[in-house]
Amino acid sequence: MESVENKIFNYVKVKPKGSIFFADDFIDFSTSKNINKALERLHDSGKIARVAMGIYVRPKVDKIIGSVLPTVEEIVKAIAKRDKARLIPTGAQALYQLGLSNQVPVNVVYYTDASARQIKIGKRTITFKKATAKTLSLKGKISMLAIQALKTIGQKTVKAEEVDFIQEKLKMEDKQLLQHDLNLAPAWIRELLQNRKDA
Repeated sequence: MESVENKIFNYVKVKPKGSIFFADDFIDFSTSKNINKALERLHDSGKIARVAMGIYVRPKVDKIIGSVLPTVEEIVKAIAKRDKARLIPTGAQALYQLGLSNQVPVNVVYYTDASARQIKIGKRTITFKKATAKTLSLKGKISMLAIQALKTIGQKTVKAEEVDFIQEKLKMEDKQLLQHDLNLAPAWIRELLQNRKDA
């Protein structure tokens, strides 16, 4: 019989480099204990890389820097796909993704309709927090980030230049998605962006 380790590696090696997979992906191959041992051996041999507990990748290899691990955003996207969950970046992550901050956040927070939990990736932490259906109903990629960024900055501390920056970004958003999301935003954000949008 083919070993669990070979089954897993045969599954992984045909995937594109950079593909993320989870220990649970191999649940049909054997027991959880055997799967975890096989993954550990594959990791130790350098055939796969572990990015967090139960999360692995077929690494891309750069000639200069060696193995290139997936970004936090790529890992979160893979988790959302696996869990069929909606995820919205908030806090410092929303500011970073929108471009209002150049500082890569150490602690990343996403709102979700899946289970609340934390994942450690090296020195960084991804936190998934339960959110209301209204918050998770935001549809526009840019308007979603804009609303979360403004919530993080706060009504009393937001600067005119930050609003100007956001407004420029929102010019690239689909108008229907923008209006949909503005209707869901807090009144002060809606008024702030609506006034700028109509100006």
